[in-house]
Amino acid sequence: MPHTPPSLNRRHLLQTGLGAAAWAATAGVSAMAASPGTPDLSKVTLRVGTYKGLWRALIAASGQGNTPYRIEWRELNNGVLHIEALNGDALDLGSGSEIPALFAARQKAQVRFIAVVREDLNNQVTLARKDAPIQRIADLKGKRVGYVRATTSHYYLSKQLAEAGLSFADITAINLTPADGLSAFDRGDLDAWAIYGYNGQLARLRYGARVIKTGVGYLSGNFPIYANPRAVDDPARHAAISDYLLRLRRAYQWANGSYLDYARAQSAETRVPVGDLIELWNSRSTDYDLRPVDDAVVQGHQAVADTFLQLGVLHGPAQVAPLWDRSFKNVLRPFAIDKAA
Repeated sequence: MPHTPPSLNRRHLLQTGLGAAAWAATAGVSAMAASPGTPDLSKVTLRVGTYKGLWRALIAASGQGNTPYRIEWRELNNGVLHIEALNGDALDLGSGSEIPALFAARQKAQVRFIAVVREDLNNQVTLARKDAPIQRIADLKGKRVGYVRATTSHYYLSKQLAEAGLSFADITAINLTPADGLSAFDRGDLDAWAIYGYNGQLARLRYGARVIKTGVGYLSGNFPIYANPRAVDDPARHAAISDYLLRLRRAYQWANGSYLDYARAQSAETRVPVGDLIELWNSRSTDYDLRPVDDAVVQGHQAVADTFLQLGVLHGPAQVAPLWDRSFKNVLRPFAIDKAA
């Protein structure tokens, strides 16, 4: 039987009551959403983009998979692919960071951003090799630093450098995919690496990498849910998306209080050891949260767009506000009230 870390046990005991309360509250919202005029969801198929080990595993493990509509899962493992599939009418829902959404705004893609997931920023890290003479961001001057262009790592690294009085011109910046970056880190081809997710964990566990900075204070922590405007404008699919958002919210609340079970479901899809997932969870910056669109969300996204314009990543200004859709705000509003209570 898998060993359960003591910190997880304590958190589980403390949060189970809270998770149950949130579950009951949101279940009531879902019931109230039904009415005689509700479209027949049994005839709806939602094409939903997922990442390996994320929404598909989360919905199933949390018991939220018994939907009144059909879900057709499509695994697409970066936000750009989600945007492209939505723009090409091959997907109804997807997700990713704020960064691919910038290019969608710039290119006037057919996509809407309908809610935000709040996620951990401690897994967005700037790492130094264990033997490198790097203790702070200022020490990156003249060093070989890996990053992933036009992603969150590009953004927070630029912010961290600026804070230390540096820019990309002061380092040897090397754009690498996460997998290539891990290999380069292993070979010693990098002195430091700005990376997100499990690859940063591997660099720490396998190669003794040291965390110099995390994304906390540099990233908003908002990860948009992307939607196909054709689905948003269709009454039946709009109703199905509303139901899906409620289920996803309940699933995230369940995961906050039952992370060991979710980690097992993630591990089954990703083959990442459960213990590694638990370690990431126990060092997280925040619990999962699903929030409606508000002015602060849109303003924060515009600030990211303005920064990328200054960095020369965008070839012209991107106005993000027109792509943010607030038509699901009332569906998610009771959650905001519950959280504030």
